[in-house]
Amino acid sequence: MDVTADRDFDDWADILAFHWEAGVDVAIGEVPVDRFAESAAEPSRPRAPAAPARDAAASPAGLAPRNPAPSRNQPAYPSAPATPTLVTQPPDEAVMGAREAARAATSLDELKAILDGFEGCALKRTASRLVFADGNPAAKVMFVGEAPGRDEDQQGLPFVGRSGKLLDLMLAAIGLDRTSAYIANVIPWRPPGNRTPTPQETAVCLPFIARQIELADPDILVCLGGPSAQALLGTTEGITKLRGRFMDYDTGARTIRAIATFHPAYLLRTPLGKRFAWRDMLAVEALLAGKGGA
Repeated sequence: MDVTADRDFDDWADILAFHWEAGVDVAIGEVPVDRFAESAAEPSRPRAPAAPARDAAASPAGLAPRNPAPSRNQPAYPSAPATPTLVTQPPDEAVMGAREAARAATSLDELKAILDGFEGCALKRTASRLVFADGNPAAKVMFVGEAPGRDEDQQGLPFVGRSGKLLDLMLAAIGLDRTSAYIANVIPWRPPGNRTPTPQETAVCLPFIARQIELADPDILVCLGGPSAQALLGTTEGITKLRGRFMDYDTGARTIRAIATFHPAYLLRTPLGKRFAWRDMLAVEALLAGKGGA
C-alpha cells in the first residue's frame, strides 16, 4: 500500500471539505489557472510592432483589413455584465423592521411565514432555507442554540447533525425527546461557512426568537452555549460562569425560568465539559418535576 498516496488523498479530502464548508460547491473550469502568475508576467510580454495604418480605400477592391486591431476605447473582448449591488437596510432600520414584523405574528405559523418573507437580514441570501424550529411547540421546555450549520441548512431543521445527535442523547438522559421538547436557534439562517454571526445579524434576528419564545410559552428556557445565553439573557458573562444558574426570562407575557449550559458542539470538542452539562440537565429535570429552580 502506498502510504504517501493515502496521505495525499487525505490532504485533498480535507481541502475539499474546507471549500465545501465555505460554500464553494461549483467548479468553474477543468484546469486551475494561476491568475497571479499571469498578472506578474503581463508587463514583461514583448509587444508586437504596430502594423502600418491601412486605409480602406487603399485595400484591394476597397475592402477593410481582414483583422482590424481593436480600438483603445473599445475592449477586445465583451465585458461581463455588471453584478447587481444588493441594497441593504441601515442597521437601525433593519432592527426596527424586525421588531414590527415579529410583533405582527399571532401564532408560530404566522411567525414562520413572516420570517420566510423577511428581507432585512443578509444571511437569508446565502442560506439554502429557513431553519425555524423542531419538536413540540407545546412542550414545557425549550432549547435555543446560536445558529444552524450545514446539515441544518440542508434539512431545514435545527440540531440534526453531530451536535443534534448529542442533544438527543442529552434529552434522553432526562426522559425527554423531540416530542416533549421544543428546539430553535437565535439565528434562523446558516452563516456562510458556519462563521460566527455578526452583532448586527444577531440584533436583527433577536426580535423573532423573542417572539417565538413568547408564542411557544415554555416553562423552562435552556440556552445552549454562550452566544445564545448572552443574546437572550442580556449578559456579557461567559458560558463557564453562566452555566448551571437559574435566571428569570421575561417573555413579555410572563416570567419563566432560564438556564444556560454548554452547546453540544462544544461538548464534542471538549468531552470534559459533559459532566457539567449533565449537572445542568439534571437541574432541568428537577425543575420539570417541581423539585428545583431556586
